This record gives sequence, structure tokens and C-alpha cells, in this order.
Amino acid sequence: MAPAKILVVDDDPAVRNLIQRFLSKQSYQVEAAEDGKTALTLFEQFNPDLVILDVNLPDVIGFNLCQEMQSRNGVFVLMLTSRADEADKIRGFSKGADDYLTKPFGLGELEVRVAAILKRQRVVTTAEQKRLVFEKLMIDPVRREVTLNNQPVPLTALEFDLLHFLASHPGRVWRRAELIQEVWDYEYVGDQRVVDVHIGQIRKKIEADASQPALIQTVRGVGYKFECPPQVQQPEPSVV
Repeated sequence: MAPAKILVVDDDPAVRNLIQRFLSKQSYQVEAAEDGKTALTLFEQFNPDLVILDVNLPDVIGFNLCQEMQSRNGVFVLMLTSRADEADKIRGFSKGADDYLTKPFGLGELEVRVAAILKRQRVVTTAEQKRLVFEKLMIDPVRREVTLNNQPVPLTALEFDLLHFLASHPGRVWRRAELIQEVWDYEYVGDQRVVDVHIGQIRKKIEADASQPALIQTVRGVGYKFECPPQVQQPEPSVV
């Protein structure tokens, strides 16, 4: 299997070079850019599996660049910031980021986060290959595609994983901490509202009315559950 390709975007040469050298030693293919314009050029040429993206760049806001890259091919994005403000994290996740690291961070933590994100590329097992169909909603874990009324639903990698996980356990209620452990695949330290943000993004895309969700329901004081749509009763054939 070819090594994963990672694009590092940070205007601080010390941080950029440190990350590039470290990840190269982990056998990843790594390219680096110091600004948004260079990053987009490399993005097209290099076609990375993951972008490690600083929020504060000289020519563009990292959140906007994240959204631009996500709109092109749903690439994984790990955002870097020197801000510890939770509101920034919520904003980043709402723009499609898969994860967040606040500077300064340890290289060991970076390694764990990168590995956890890239695991979402793994080949699904036979047990996981079954397509899930709920009336007009179809979730295909092999193609990692979701359709609603036979129309494709654009989800980020993390949104897909979260929806697929919930839909694989219909009716079961999951606490936010449990969802983070199962879907993010490591102990998340921070505001668990990140789950709420991703749930909100998914609802906008699959619910008939996101303010009155029928599929992904909130269980107050606990968390969330996926509820199968009620089966439509077919009229009995008339007897002549």
C-alpha cells in the first residue's frame, strides 16, 4: 500500500519544517507550503490524503482554505491554531475540518491524530460492507457514498463516519463521549460540542427539516440516536 500523502500549510518555517521532517520519518510522503496560494497549487498537483493547515496564513484565512479544499475532493483536514478559543474550534469543524491541534503541541500527539484520521481510509471489513437503506436514504460504506432520493449527499469524511456509525446501531442512544471514542478513535480532550456541530451539519444535508430532525434525534441530557423511518403501511388489496 502506498504511503499516505500529507500537505503541511504553515507560514512559520520552524513549525512547517519540523512537521515535514517528523512525518517524513514516519514514512509519509510530505509536501509543504507557506501560504494559501502555494497550498492550492500543491493541492492540485500532489493530491494529498491529509492537509495539516494553520488557521492564520498571510494571504487567506485557514477556515476558508479548508472549505475550499473540502469542496474539491473531501480531503481530510487537521487544523493548527495558536488560539485555545473553543469558538474557533467549533468554527473550524463547521467548515469541514476533521480535527484540531492547538499550538504548542507534542509530536507524539500529532502522530496519534494523523494516524487516527488516516485510518478512515482503511478498507472496510466484510461485516461492514453492507449498504444501509432507510426508505430514501442509502449509505454505502464501500464507496463511502450517501444518497437521498437517489441524489448524492456531499459529506466530509468525518460526517460520513459519524452518520454510518449511528445508522449501524439504530435505536441505540450514544453519549457524546462515546461517539468521540468510537468515531474519532481516541480520547478527545476539549469541548464535546464538536459532536453537536457535526450532527448539525449532517442534519442540514439529510433531514427534511433540520429543526425537527426525524432520523438523528437528540436525547436530552444524554446524546443522540439514529431512528429508522417508520414503515409506510401498504393498503390492503381490495377484495372484489
